[in-house]
Amino acid sequence: MLATAHGAEPSILLLIPFAILLLAIAIGPLAIKHTWERYYHWVAIVLGSITLTYYLTVLRQPEPMLHTAIEYGSFIVFVGSLFIVTGGIHIRVKGEATPGINCLYLLIGAVLANVIGTTGASMLLIRPWIRMNRYRITAFHIVFFIFIISNVGGCLTPIGDPPLFLGYLKGVPFWWVLAQCWQAWLIGVGMLIGMFYFADNRNFLRAPKDIRDKETAHEEWRFDGLHNLIFITLIIIGVFLPLGWREVVMTGATLSSWFSTKRKIHESNEFNFHPIKEVAWLFAGIFITMVPALGYLERHATELGLHSETQFFWLTGGLSAALDNAPTYLAFLASAFGLFGLDINHPTDVATFVTTHSNFLRAISLGAVFFGAMTYIGNGPNFMVKAIAEHAKVHTPGFLGFTLKFALPILLPIVVLLSILFFSAHRIFG
Repeated sequence: MLATAHGAEPSILLLIPFAILLLAIAIGPLAIKHTWERYYHWVAIVLGSITLTYYLTVLRQPEPMLHTAIEYGSFIVFVGSLFIVTGGIHIRVKGEATPGINCLYLLIGAVLANVIGTTGASMLLIRPWIRMNRYRITAFHIVFFIFIISNVGGCLTPIGDPPLFLGYLKGVPFWWVLAQCWQAWLIGVGMLIGMFYFADNRNFLRAPKDIRDKETAHEEWRFDGLHNLIFITLIIIGVFLPLGWREVVMTGATLSSWFSTKRKIHESNEFNFHPIKEVAWLFAGIFITMVPALGYLERHATELGLHSETQFFWLTGGLSAALDNAPTYLAFLASAFGLFGLDINHPTDVATFVTTHSNFLRAISLGAVFFGAMTYIGNGPNFMVKAIAEHAKVHTPGFLGFTLKFALPILLPIVVLLSILFFSAHRIFG
């Protein structure tokens, strides 16, 4: 162990639990799905316990663990509250949507993702999306839904995507994301919806004439559980409250929603707690095991050879696609702080970084959010949407098919364009 200004520096071997956990999250659901579903919580517990025990008994530094526990509590209360409350709203739709209606739906979903989160928007909107396209739904309907509503659409607020909320917990101002990322959101969402319209229009024209002429004319919408909009509003208000009050308001809104929502609405949504349970266990392990990893990246940032915004954009994005975008975001954010001799856990340093090195923060933010759509494992809602679609007997591409057939030819050119426009020597924005 080495001595640092903050006490003894953890052994580099303590990075291993964090690496193992991220690899397990990436590989487990694909390679050993049923075994993973039974034992994933034990993986998180064991690996988290190694790091926790080391800090408490060897380093005798409980403060980092206490700080992490507080951040984890805020994170899981926020994610869980939106998951449960949006599960109390059911959208029924009859009829077949036209390509224009589909594009409007995706645009509304992209905006809504910033209000109720990509997970909340995905769970609320995926079943109606399948029903309104039931006569002609194909894999690309599911893929573009994941691209737009489950990922790219949520880059305007910290509520939108888990990585951005983690940044907010670290001290990044709430409205910074909107002010700095709206151009990229407009470009990304606009291009994706344009591509979708071209593909969906061809699909629609191949549908039988009676479906195009009759079903579309009888499209009907019905919403159940709209009283939950009150509780969503309370959760959003809670985001701006101080620590403690924030969690109380969110928890109160969640309990009120759960007990006031009719059981048949939850049944219609096929609502269950498994997705949020998995998030809670895995992120408990992630939050604990990434403490030494974040510290290492801060202390050794210059040794990693990272110095440009473009590098941070692509490396954050690449690992977000291969692992999970939330811990990847924090890891590279800590590295960027270290590059300028700043501490990610110090409020004054956070304010300095946001003001002085804003484009580095934008590179990391956009990399995490956009590349989260490159694979099923890049962002939590991706797998949830796939599972719901498969349960509805909708064909979805496999892991390699999703990336090779859709993500690389469709999404990669968009992120290359963003890299040029925002982070290259010939940038137009920033």
